Amino acid sequence: MRHLKSVLLVFLFALFTIPANSQTIGIKVGNKAPEIIENSVNGQPLKLSSLAGKIVLIDFWASWCRPCRNENPSVVAAYQKYKEANFTGGKGFTIYSVSLDRDATAWKNAIQADHLTWESHVCQPNNPGDYIRNYEINAIPSSFLIDGKGIILATNLRGEDLELKLASLKK
Repeated sequence: MRHLKSVLLVFLFALFTIPANSQTIGIKVGNKAPEIIENSVNGQPLKLSSLAGKIVLIDFWASWCRPCRNENPSVVAAYQKYKEANFTGGKGFTIYSVSLDRDATAWKNAIQADHLTWESHVCQPNNPGDYIRNYEINAIPSSFLIDGKGIILATNLRGEDLELKLASLKK
């Protein structure tokens, strides 16, 4: 009986001391996306969390990746269509482009050539950050759609699937 009371006390302590809004950080749908802090095109650090409040597509890509480059027109079209939309879970849509390029010039040239007009582009040439491990990136393109609180809503949406998901979230 004494052991049962101890277990019950530990359970109640845990229940009332863990914040109700705590969220598991991970890469599965329903998890809070891991933070990414990386240098932007202008060389300044840019946090993924700085985009809080918006629906964000975290897009892992590279200028040398043909499937990534082939996917860019769909991403650009979704951005143009939904960048100012109101969604359940966020206001506006943007992309946080994470490049795995080792050549900063090729990265910047691809941004211009593919008309990737959103502001959030990050890269760390020659030294991929911890985010590669945290997001378990084994192949690109790879993407995660998160809501305004950073919760993962979907992964690896391609082409029309990205547009359909955004349409389903629209208010």
